[in-house]
Amino acid sequence: KILRKYGYPPDKQEKATQTVLEQAEVLCQEWMSA
Repeated sequence: KILRKYGYPPDKQEKATQTVLEQAEVLCQEWMSA
């Protein structure tokens, strides 16, 4: 909803969400192994 305010097309929004989720997953794995 917030992204739409800034004019992000839905497909870009989905890609951004996917990227954030992947980064979060990597961070979690790094914390687990730390």
